[in-house]
Amino acid sequence: MSRTARLLLAATALVAFSGPSFADDKIPVGNLVDFTGRTAVVGKEYGQAKVDAAAYINRQGGVNGKKIDLFTVDYSYEVPRAIAAYKKWKSQNDVVAVQGWGTGDTEAMIQFVAKDEIPYFSASYSAHLTDPKGMGPETKKPAPYNFFYGPSYSDGVRALIQWAAEDWKSKGGSGAPKYVHMGDNHPYPNAPKKAGEEYAKEIGMEVVPSIQYSLAPGDFKAQCLSLKESGANYAFLANTSGSNISLLKSCDTVGVDVQFMANIWGYDENVMKAAGTSADGVVWVMGAAKWGDDVPGMDLVKEVSKMSDPNLKKYRAVHYLRGVCSMYFMKEAMEWADDNGGITGPNIKKAMYQRGDWVPEGLEGVCLPATWSDADHRGVMDVFVYRGMAKGGEGDIPDLIGSGAIGMENIFTAKIPRKPEWLGW
Repeated sequence: MSRTARLLLAATALVAFSGPSFADDKIPVGNLVDFTGRTAVVGKEYGQAKVDAAAYINRQGGVNGKKIDLFTVDYSYEVPRAIAAYKKWKSQNDVVAVQGWGTGDTEAMIQFVAKDEIPYFSASYSAHLTDPKGMGPETKKPAPYNFFYGPSYSDGVRALIQWAAEDWKSKGGSGAPKYVHMGDNHPYPNAPKKAGEEYAKEIGMEVVPSIQYSLAPGDFKAQCLSLKESGANYAFLANTSGSNISLLKSCDTVGVDVQFMANIWGYDENVMKAAGTSADGVVWVMGAAKWGDDVPGMDLVKEVSKMSDPNLKKYRAVHYLRGVCSMYFMKEAMEWADDNGGITGPNIKKAMYQRGDWVPEGLEGVCLPATWSDADHRGVMDVFVYRGMAKGGEGDIPDLIGSGAIGMENIFTAKIPRKPEWLGW
C-alpha cells in the first residue's frame, strides 16, 4: 500500500470514529401512499400531507437537528406491494418508524412490526389496531406497535348511530329505525361492520342485511334498488369517497330516500363537488379542522402546504390536515425519544404514552387532543359528526364554498366511552 493510500485510509477511519456519520444525522422512515390505486382520491390528499410535513419539519431543523429521511412508496393499495416495501425498508434502510396507509396492509403487518419493534403510524383507523396487549374479548392479534391519529372506524360508526337515534326521535319517527351497512367485502369497509351492527341493535335499531358495493367507482343502481327495497332509514357507507360518489349518484337516479352516513374517508369537499346535489345532507365523521378554519394551528398547516404549493393556490381537503397531524405526532414522539435514550422504535413507542390530551405544538385547533396508553391505543374518543351541503354548481372548491354551493357544519359530538369490551374491535 502506498503512503498516499495509507493516509487516505487513516483519514477515513478518523472520520468514522470522531463523530456521527451522515447517516446518523438522518432518521429513516418508511412512507406508504396510494396515489394510483382504488383509494387514491383520498390517498393523494393524505399522502401529500405526509410528504409536505416531513419536508417542512426538515426545513425547520428536523427532529433536534436530525432530518427525517422519508422513503415514499406508492403501492397502489396492493397488500403484497406494501409488504415488499416494508421488508426492503427493514433490510436496506433500517427504518425506525413507518407512516402507513390502508387497513388491509396495516393489519397484515401487525406481527411484523411488533416483532421488529417499529412503530407504525397508519392512516387506517381500524379498531383492530387499538389493543396493544390482546386484552379485548374479540382481539385477534395484539398490536403493540400500531398507532393512528383519529377516532377508530368502529367508534366513528358508533357516533353516527348515536346521532341517527337522536335524529329519528327529533323527526318524530315511529317504531325502530332501520340501519344498513354498505361497503365492499374488504378489510377496510369490513373493519367497523360488526361494531356498527351490534351497537345499532343495542340502542334499539333494526339491522337489515348489508349491501355490498365495490371500492372502485362503478354503476351501483342495482345496489341502490336493493337499498330502496330494504326500507332502511339510515345507511352507513363504509367505502372511500371515490366509490361513494358513484353510489350517491346511482341512488339519486333511482329515487332512494334514505339518510346516508359515511366514515371518515367516505365524504369530503371533493364528493360534494363531484356528486353535486346527490351528496347533499350526507352525515359523516370528521377528525380534524377543515382548511381555512379560524384556529391557531391553521398557520402551520398553510406553511406545510407551501412545500408543494408555494403560492397557496390549492384547496386542501379534510384528509390533508389529518396527514399533517399524524406526521407531527410522530415528530414529537421522536423528539422525546431522542432526549431519552435515542431515536429507536421502542423509545418512540414509549414516547407515545408520555402525554395526555396531546396536541402537537403549533397545531392547536387543528388536531384533536389524543391520549394513548400502553394498554389502550384508542387515541381519540371525541367524535365530531358533520353534515355536508351540496347544492350543485360549477367551479373550483374554493369558489363553490364562497358561493355557498357546498359547505359543512358540525351537528353532533359524541363522547365515546373507553369500554374494555370495545377494545380491539
